Amino acid sequence: MTLPMTVPAPGLPTRVRIHEVGPRDGLQNEKALVPAPVKAEFIHRLAEAGLTTIEATSFVHPKWVPQLADAEELMPLIDDVDARLPVLVPNERGLDRALALGAREIAVFASATESFAKANLNRTVDGALEMFEPVVTKAKDAGAAVRGYLSMCFGDPWEGPVPISQTVSVSRRLMDMGCDEISLGDTIGVATPGHVRELLDTLNEAGVADGRLAVHFHDTYGQALANTLAALEHGVTTVDASAGGLGGCPYAKSATGNLATEDLVWMLDGLGIETGVDIGRLTATSVWMARHLGRPSPSRTVRALSQKEI
Repeated sequence: MTLPMTVPAPGLPTRVRIHEVGPRDGLQNEKALVPAPVKAEFIHRLAEAGLTTIEATSFVHPKWVPQLADAEELMPLIDDVDARLPVLVPNERGLDRALALGAREIAVFASATESFAKANLNRTVDGALEMFEPVVTKAKDAGAAVRGYLSMCFGDPWEGPVPISQTVSVSRRLMDMGCDEISLGDTIGVATPGHVRELLDTLNEAGVADGRLAVHFHDTYGQALANTLAALEHGVTTVDASAGGLGGCPYAKSATGNLATEDLVWMLDGLGIETGVDIGRLTATSVWMARHLGRPSPSRTVRALSQKEI
């Protein structure tokens, strides 16, 4: 018998594209430094499990993200991977490094709030957008696709609730700049389904269609799957997740509560929504990576499936 049993629900998409962020957003928040060959095998295994978009690394200065300081070593090791391999770039220098190594998709990382823009980018919101504009233009001129990450879309640890109009305004500016897709980040995990629906409604009214949006929920308060379901019901079909819940390790001070890809796939499989992902192979990959990190996966689905046959 195969579980979960498939019971479709009305008003949902037939297929969802999972944007796997474990190798980048996951590993950059882990204490352990993972060697480039292990990262490369991780990415190969994720692709073999059926993931078609795998965010590979970041070209941020090694001083700020030492966990991803080996981008130049990693990229040649994954040039045979049959998947989209976007990379994060902070500025034109990072973009040049990424393009020189063959990157065809890049991402920039903006903030909906002034406090986080200052803390994370040491700039104002306007200053950060001004910095990204030539990056986006140059990437597009080079034929690369561009994703715009927008953090603190639902709440900010310094400012508290974030006005929906504020998130919509920055999203619209990223879109006007040339971003092909906007990933809406619930960076501290405080979103709830009604808030998600209201934000998506307002973005649609501002001319940002669901088809140009992705959602990136953290499970800090246990709301990530509920919020994802609300976004799917609204019409969003791209969801960010991290294999094994990487980056959301409850045993590390840097825990961010990333939605585990296995938890997402279990829900989508039960709803009859296609992802192309083999949950057994994905779970085995996360168990393998957890051994390299020296601690168990925080994903409930990984723990359940690795303890018994389903």
